[in-house]
Amino acid sequence: MTEPAEPPDDSDGTPDSDTVGTVYLVGSGPGDPELLTVKAKRLLENADVVLHDKLPGPEILGEIPEAKREDVGKRADGEWTPQEYTNRRLVELASEGKTVVRLKGGDPFVFGRGGEEMEHLAANEIPFEVVPGITSAIAAAGVAGIPVTHRDHVSSVSFVTGHEDPTKAESAVDWEALAATGGTLVVLMGVGKLPLYTQELLDAGMAADTPVALVERATWPDMQVATGTLDSIVEVRDAHEIEPPAITVIGDVAATRERVVAFLSNRAGGVDIDASAVAAEQRPDDTDAPDDADPTAETGGDA
Repeated sequence: MTEPAEPPDDSDGTPDSDTVGTVYLVGSGPGDPELLTVKAKRLLENADVVLHDKLPGPEILGEIPEAKREDVGKRADGEWTPQEYTNRRLVELASEGKTVVRLKGGDPFVFGRGGEEMEHLAANEIPFEVVPGITSAIAAAGVAGIPVTHRDHVSSVSFVTGHEDPTKAESAVDWEALAATGGTLVVLMGVGKLPLYTQELLDAGMAADTPVALVERATWPDMQVATGTLDSIVEVRDAHEIEPPAITVIGDVAATRERVVAFLSNRAGGVDIDASAVAAEQRPDDTDAPDDADPTAETGGDA
């Protein structure tokens, strides 16, 4: 665990109303720079400082001069920046009169802690603006040929985090209630916890043959799409080493991909995997799926 060195504190922390800057909480979308909003692109070009997560795509980060980038991302692999530091840094930079972009993957208000940062800015009398982004909860499914709703199949969708605050005494996610909705479930930041919540859904009565899709690095050049069923998707993940950032789509709509994938113009950007292929490839000495496989869960953002 590393924390950046604290910037010098030469004030009492109260912004000077004559020089205070503005903080923009900006969603970068799922990763493809062409999916940035026009406003987000303009703000990135004009910002004095950009505090970014790990989730914005490498092409997006590559367009930002290194001199004005600060990495405040959070991951579950031990490399992270405490949220308290990020909150404090936003106030400090704005108090110096700087225009600050807080760049987040997807949309800042979808499991991105944008709400916490917004409240901290308001409490410290810092002007801010929210610039929505395309959430990966919808975009990742879409580019894979999976509509999260479909008039012939499902009329509701639920967005769920697969990685809750570890300090919680118990999970706030009611998997039994979600299983009973009959709607599409989209799980963000849930690759590492996939065995846990698929079992929760099976125990709650969801059918074992419910279609499931994993979309890894959606809209990135190395995007992958893995498909299976509720009782096979963990094997699919392990055999092909699906890793964060990825989303999980659970429900009948996940099967839509099979009917359209041959005509998806972006199909070359990913590798299609299905449960039958996994079954054919698995061998007792299969080195691609170690018994202790435990992909790291991603944290701290919409992805």
